[in-house]
Amino acid sequence: MKHLIYFLFALQLGATDQFWIQCGSLIDGQSDKVIHQVTIRTEGDRIVDIIPGYVQGKSGQTIDLRSATVMPGLIDMHVHLSMEMSPQSYTERFFFEQAEIAFRSVQAAEKTLMAGFTTVRNLGDRDNISISMRKSIERGWIIGPRIFSAGKSIATTGGHADPTNGLKSDLKGDPGPIDGVVNSIEDGRKAVRQRYKDGADLIKITATGGVLSMAKSGMNPQFLPEELDSIVQTAHDYGFKVAAHAHGTEGMKRAVLAGVDSIEHGTYLTDEVLTLMKERGTWLVPTILAGATVAELAEIDGYFPEIVRPKAATIGPIMLGSFSKAYQSGVNIAFGTDSGVSRHGDNWKEFELMVSGGMSQMEAIQSATKKAAELLGQESLLGTIETGKLADIVAVANNPLEDIRAMNHVIFVMKAGKVFKQDP
Repeated sequence: MKHLIYFLFALQLGATDQFWIQCGSLIDGQSDKVIHQVTIRTEGDRIVDIIPGYVQGKSGQTIDLRSATVMPGLIDMHVHLSMEMSPQSYTERFFFEQAEIAFRSVQAAEKTLMAGFTTVRNLGDRDNISISMRKSIERGWIIGPRIFSAGKSIATTGGHADPTNGLKSDLKGDPGPIDGVVNSIEDGRKAVRQRYKDGADLIKITATGGVLSMAKSGMNPQFLPEELDSIVQTAHDYGFKVAAHAHGTEGMKRAVLAGVDSIEHGTYLTDEVLTLMKERGTWLVPTILAGATVAELAEIDGYFPEIVRPKAATIGPIMLGSFSKAYQSGVNIAFGTDSGVSRHGDNWKEFELMVSGGMSQMEAIQSATKKAAELLGQESLLGTIETGKLADIVAVANNPLEDIRAMNHVIFVMKAGKVFKQDP
């Protein structure tokens, strides 16, 4: 029923091609100062004018956000829409049909959009569900954010994102490049090209072990340097950016030297790695919320398999400190939550953690707007409120520069000129 209400609401407001959005306070994504009492005019899917003062539209609909704080649509650079962590996460693939996972993902996509995140990077799933979701959202079949999908992550045999980890011997098989498991330069090239064929938007590799995988180490490097070089070169040849999951120092270093575009998580960052990242323009997507979430869940008996629990308890608490170190170093940082590990719709909690780690409220918001758009390669369309850009606009009820927890109270969501949420 709720989905129907959203669709009817969007259709009703979408009946006009123009909106006049009266903003009490505007964070435009590019300036460090708040602009007061302006009107944003949109036409179709674009912002066409930003006018001083409150203007009542002569045609189209006027939206009163004079008591709100308005900002660009938020961007989460690390989500997993097809999962949400639970004690059943490790067994559900044996009991859930692919279609059931897809239907659950629709709910996650809706929650994400209603939380103000109009764009996301989906960094790894099974059966290319997020690629199908991207197409379904573009066609208007379902409601959700704009998706940039990596499809299935690329791993090594037994590495983080090997889909057969932890299975009994007769079920493991020998997954290969099509399944996202590689063991040579040639395999790596084939895996990248397969994702191009599948319709992915970028490449995700797992450069080190992972916290939640059914494997002993969460930190060990899992690709040889020459394998990483080949994957990154092939990806860049195909116009892909490369995101590298990495917790351990050596795996991070190898990934940065190979030319990846972003390090995801970055738990055991060192001064050497941070210096390399700054020299090479490598971004950090810190996902502090994921660390806080798994550390909390590790305290619950039976929540995680025993091979996972000590990794979650150890790595999780380190991530906030690593973020602070990275921020102080001046490395480029873009907002990302790893939602799916945490609950979808709770993405805003990353802002609170970033601020507790030393970022200003304005910098945290810019990491999810202008900065994220730059890493995404979409800065000409997204990330700031400017004429000519896509009309992705959200608003919160209170002032997040006074209390960042205001990001939990999104009252207005517009994506590409269509209104999907407008609370009284």
